[in-house]
Amino acid sequence: MAKKRISVLRGGPSGEYDVSLQTGATILASLSPEKYHIADVLIDKEGNWHINGVAKPINKILDHTDVVVNALHGNFGEDGKLQHILDTHDVAYTGSGAFPSAVAMNKAHAKKIILDSEYKIKTPVHKVIKKGEHSTPREAAIFLFRSFPQPSVIKPVDSGSSLGVSIAQTIEQIEKALLNAFSHSNTVIVEEFISGQEATCGVIDGYRGHDVYPLIPVEIIKPSESEFFDYEAKYGGKSIELCPGNFSPEQTAEIQRLAIAAHKALGLSHYSRSDFIVHPKRGVYFLETNTLPGMTKESLFPKGLKAVGSSIGEFLDHIIQLAFGRK
Repeated sequence: MAKKRISVLRGGPSGEYDVSLQTGATILASLSPEKYHIADVLIDKEGNWHINGVAKPINKILDHTDVVVNALHGNFGEDGKLQHILDTHDVAYTGSGAFPSAVAMNKAHAKKIILDSEYKIKTPVHKVIKKGEHSTPREAAIFLFRSFPQPSVIKPVDSGSSLGVSIAQTIEQIEKALLNAFSHSNTVIVEEFISGQEATCGVIDGYRGHDVYPLIPVEIIKPSESEFFDYEAKYGGKSIELCPGNFSPEQTAEIQRLAIAAHKALGLSHYSRSDFIVHPKRGVYFLETNTLPGMTKESLFPKGLKAVGSSIGEFLDHIIQLAFGRK
């Protein structure tokens, strides 16, 4: 049987360009050249496409591709835009389709679907603030201070890797957090801050005889100097990530149930990774779902794979087959 032509897409115009480069590099190193013809496709920050270092039109690249492995993160790669392009060119690709990707990327839309679903998923109280909704950021901060439980988590509605995210409590902190979040998006989501253990759990479609297979939850212990699991804590190698995490059997089962439930409720495909807070008395709260989890050496999804005796290479072989099946 002829080897399939696999294009690994990385880079992209989002603020997560560098992380995507690392994810793509890991994927390229994990694919077997004995099984596939592998192409390294870079999308630069201006949106130009390059294959193996040579700039080419999109159609010249996609016309010679059997499956795209999508290693992009953030806007364009994760919000449905790239998926729409690939659908238009009738190219198979890994990960969720255009519409579910767009919905999951928008934290406000995703929360509404999660809360309206049949799966009984708890998520922190939240409010959406649009740029210009209040006369000034100061007025917005005063409004939130008076009307919303504090402390709060303030973040862009449609970015990842904790870019633009802050924890705030005073009017001054809220104003600064809003300005930070609005620098990444025109819409901001404000959430009730819930203290507890941070957890994340990946799931994979059609794996090991399961409709949706849950990986073992990872516990994230942030460095003492970080208020939360921010960009530096994620990619600076300073946080402690335990897999299995220090969760009771009941907590582990609930985290896995909710990771599967979020994946299904959002209509996602192939794989995803959901984040949670485990409060000692109030239980497990869903935070958000990442449709294209990172695959860097610091990333959490590969730790879940390792804990169940799998590997990135085995996982990639599986989702490439899923991509062929969808097409």
